[in-house]
Amino acid sequence: MATIGYFKFIGFLTAFITLSIANTLKNDQKSEEAPDFPSTSDGQTYPWNKMRLPENVVPVHYDLLVHPNLTTLNFSASVRIEVFVKSDTNSIILHSKNLEIIKAYIVPVKEDGTTGSENDLHLLEYPPFEQIALQADVPLYSRNTYLINIDYIANLSESFHGFYKSTYKTQDGELSIVASTQFEPTAARMAFPCFDEPAFKAKFSIKIHRESRHVAVSNMPIINSVKLANGLIEDQFDMSVKMSTYLVAFIVADFKWVSKETKHGVKISVYSVPDKINQTSFALDAAVRLLDFYEDYFNIPYPLPKQDLAAIPDFQSGAMENWGLTTYRESALLYDPEISSASDKLGITMTIAHELAHQWFGNLVTMEWWNDLWLNEGFAKFMEIISVNITHPELQVREFFLDKCFSAMDVDAFNSSHPVSTPVENPAQIQEMFDNVSYEKGACILNMLMDYLTEDVFKVGVIKYLQRHSYGNAKNEDLWNSLTNICPSDDTHGSRLNEQQFCSRKSELPPGSQWFMEDVLDVKAMMNTWTLQKGFPLVTVTVKGRQVLLQQEHYLKGSNFQDPNSESASYLWQIPLTYITSHSRNIQRHLMRTKKDVITLPGEVSWIKFNVDMNGYYIVHYENDGWDALITLLRENHTVLSSNDRANLVNNAFQLVSIEKLPLDKALDLTLYLKNEVSIMPVFQGMNELIPIYKLMEKREMVEVENKMKAYIVNLFKNLIDQQSWSDGGSVSERLLRSSLLVFACVRKYQPCVDKAEEYFRKWMDSNGTLSLPTDVTLAIFAVGAQTTEGWDFLFEKYRHSLFSSEKIKIRFALTNSKDTEKLQWLMDQGLQGDIVKTQDLPSIVILVSKNPTGYHLAWEFLKKNWDKLIEKFELGSPSIAYTVSGITSHYSTRLKLEEVRRFFESLKDNGSQLRCVQQAVETIEENIQWMEKNFDKISTWLENLKSVE
Repeated sequence: MATIGYFKFIGFLTAFITLSIANTLKNDQKSEEAPDFPSTSDGQTYPWNKMRLPENVVPVHYDLLVHPNLTTLNFSASVRIEVFVKSDTNSIILHSKNLEIIKAYIVPVKEDGTTGSENDLHLLEYPPFEQIALQADVPLYSRNTYLINIDYIANLSESFHGFYKSTYKTQDGELSIVASTQFEPTAARMAFPCFDEPAFKAKFSIKIHRESRHVAVSNMPIINSVKLANGLIEDQFDMSVKMSTYLVAFIVADFKWVSKETKHGVKISVYSVPDKINQTSFALDAAVRLLDFYEDYFNIPYPLPKQDLAAIPDFQSGAMENWGLTTYRESALLYDPEISSASDKLGITMTIAHELAHQWFGNLVTMEWWNDLWLNEGFAKFMEIISVNITHPELQVREFFLDKCFSAMDVDAFNSSHPVSTPVENPAQIQEMFDNVSYEKGACILNMLMDYLTEDVFKVGVIKYLQRHSYGNAKNEDLWNSLTNICPSDDTHGSRLNEQQFCSRKSELPPGSQWFMEDVLDVKAMMNTWTLQKGFPLVTVTVKGRQVLLQQEHYLKGSNFQDPNSESASYLWQIPLTYITSHSRNIQRHLMRTKKDVITLPGEVSWIKFNVDMNGYYIVHYENDGWDALITLLRENHTVLSSNDRANLVNNAFQLVSIEKLPLDKALDLTLYLKNEVSIMPVFQGMNELIPIYKLMEKREMVEVENKMKAYIVNLFKNLIDQQSWSDGGSVSERLLRSSLLVFACVRKYQPCVDKAEEYFRKWMDSNGTLSLPTDVTLAIFAVGAQTTEGWDFLFEKYRHSLFSSEKIKIRFALTNSKDTEKLQWLMDQGLQGDIVKTQDLPSIVILVSKNPTGYHLAWEFLKKNWDKLIEKFELGSPSIAYTVSGITSHYSTRLKLEEVRRFFESLKDNGSQLRCVQQAVETIEENIQWMEKNFDKISTWLENLKSVE
C-alpha cells in the first residue's frame, strides 16, 4: 500500500478522525435513504444517485496520452486529471463508458507545487449512469488540489461516437483505417474518464502515439514529435484553452492536407483521404473568408493559432465544431466544380459557416447545460445567414432562411414539441435536443429579435454577451441581460439604437414608432415567452374600417386546439408584429403583449399583410374577406408582395386548413396564382404544401384522385418547367429551382422531361460514365435512368467506384426510386452491412425508399426488424433515429397503420417507446387521418370543378 502523502492541514490525525466521525454520522443519517443509492453489479453501494455529477470536485487540467492501434482496432491510454476539491470527500465521481480501467491512483499537490505520495483509488462502476466512483482510503480536503491518474484500455468504437473506427477504400481497392472522435454530446467518456458535462471546463494537453505512415491532429498544433524506442512517434500537442470535454478531438489517419493563412494570421488546413485532396480547395478558401469575417464581426480574436477542417469517411451528422479541429462528412466539405452542383456549394458553405460560428457560440461561450443547447445551435444556424450573406453574396442565402422557419413550425405545431429551453437529464434526452426546435426555431426567433431590435442593437448585445462569458458558461437569461439597456455612443447607422425602449436614456420616441405605448422594453420578459413555452402563436386579424382587431392563441394541430382546459390555453406571447397595407408598403410595427389588441390605421385599406417577409415566428389568419383580398392580389399582381411574403401566405393558408380555420378550397384557390410564379421560395412552398396531399393518397390506393392531384401540380408549374434549360447557367436560386423542378417533372413522368433525361442518360452510359453532365440536372437524369434494370446496375457500379460524395448522393436518390422491390430491399441491407454502402447513409436510404410508393412497406418492415441494430449504431434519441422514424411514418393516414405503429413502439418499452420522435410520429399519423377524413371529398370536388390553369 502506498503511504499517506503530504496535506497542508496541521493536526492531520485529528482532522482525519473528525472527518471519519462526520462521514459515519452522515451515513447513519442517510441509512433510511439507502434505497436511493444504487448498487453496483457486485453488490456494493454506489456513492452517488444522480445522472448529473456532483460539483464538489472540479477538473482544472487533463494530461491525456492515447495510443490507437489501427491494426488490432483498440487503444491503450492514460489520463492525469488535475482536480480542485471544493468540499471534503472520499469519492470522486466522473464519467466513463466502455473503458477497462487498469489502475487508478491519486497524488496530492502541495502549496509549493510539488507532489506527495501516491494513494491507490478503489474503483466502483455504475454503467446505467455511465459513471465511475474513485474512492480514496484517505480524505480529500476542501480547497486542495490533487492529481488523479488512470490507466485504461478500450476498443475503438464501432458506432459513430466516442473514439471510433472509420474506413475507406483507396483507388487500388485497399482498405484503410481512420481513428477519429465524435464526443458531442456525451461521448468523451468513451475515450477517457472525465467530467463529461459542459460546465466542467478545463485545459487539455494531449499526446498521441502513431505509426510513421500516419498523421495525428488534435485541437492544438503539434509542438514536438518524438521517436520512441518501439518505432512509434509521439506527437505532443500544445495545451488547449479552457474548454468543455465534448469539444476535445483527435484523429489518426493517413490524411493529406492543404493550408492557407487568414489575414489575422490563423493557419487554416483542410484534411482528407489522399485520393480526395484535390476536392479541398473550395472549403479552404471559404473557411479563410468566414473565419476572417467572424473575427471582424465579433471584434473578438479567434484564440487558437490554427483551425483544421477534416473530412471523415464515416460520420453520423453533418459536421462537428471541435475547437480548432472541426470535422465533417465528406459530402459537407469536399467540392469538385465539374461534379458538384449549386446546391452542393451552398450546403458546404453554410456548413462551414455554422461550425466556425461555433468557435464563438458554443466553444468560447458554452451553454451551462444541454437544456439551453439552442444558445449554441440556434446562434450557429442564424450566423450562417449573417456570415455567408457577406462572404459569399452570390449564394443569395437570405432567400433560403424562410425554409428554416417552416421546418421548425412543422414539428413545433404538435403537442409533442418542447420549449426551446427545456429540462433534460439522461443521454437519450440530451440527444433529442439536437432537433429543429433547437436549431431552426432558435435561429428564427433570433432573426425575429434582430428585426425587432435592429441589426445594430442586436450586434452590440451579442458582442457584449460573448465578452462577458468568454471561456465560461451561460444560460438563457444571460443572453437577454446582454441585450438590455444597450446605448452606444452614436447612432451613425440610422437605427433605433437611442430610442427609449432600447436603452435607459430619456429620449423622445419618434412619432412613427409603434412597438409599444408606454413601457421600456424588457427583452427578457419578451423572449421568455418564445423560449420557455413550446409552440408558436396564431394571430387572427379582423379589419373593421380603420380598426384592426387582433387576437392571439397557441397554434396546435390535433384535438387540443381551442380546448379551454388545455395547458396551452394560457400561453401568451409578446409578439413583434409587422405589417404593410394597400395604402403603404412601409413596414409598420406593433408589439402585441395581450390576448386581444387593437391597431388603428390612418385610413381604410383594401388589404393588409402581417408578418412582413416572415421575419416573425407566428402565423396569421385573416378573417371575413381578408384572405379573399390577398388571394385576389396574388392573382392580379403578385409582385406587389415580396417573394417571402408570397411563400408565407401559401404556408399559412394550408396551416389554417389543418385546424379548420380556412376551407381547403380557399387554400387551393390561392395556389392557382403559382402558374405565374418564378421565384424559388413561393414555388418551393407551393410544392411542399401540395405534394404531401397526393403522398397521403399513394399509401391509401386512391388512384383516381391521386393522379388528378399530380396532374394539377404538373400543370400548375408546366410553363416554368418548360422554361428550364438543361444547363448550369443562372444564379444559385435559378439553378436550385431548375434542379428541383426537373426532378419533380421527371419523377412525375412529365414526358418532355423524361424524354430529355433518357437522351442524356443513354449518352452518358455510352461514354461509360465519362460524359460531363450539367451538374444541376444530373439528379433528374439519374432518376430516369435508374428505372431500367440496365440503368440501375450501371449506376450502382458507378456508385461503388465514385470518389465524389455529391455524385454518390445523386446516384443514391436515383437507386431508391426503382420499382424493383428486391433492389430496394438489397440496398437497405447493404447500408446496414456498411461495406459497399456506408452505414452513415442508411437513414437517408431508408427514408427515400419509404417515399417510393413501391417501397414504403419495405422501409417500415426494415425499421422494425433492425431496430436494435440501428440504435446500437446511431444511439437512442439521436437525430438519425428521429429522422428515420418520422420520415418513414410521415405519410401514413389510416387507423390500421396508426395502431401498428403504436403497438411496435410500445413493445420497445425503454428501448424506444419514450422517444419524442415516436410521439411526433403518432401525432402526425393522427393528424393525417383527421385531415383526410375532413378534406378528401373536398379535394376531389375541387379538382373535378377545376378549370384549366394553363
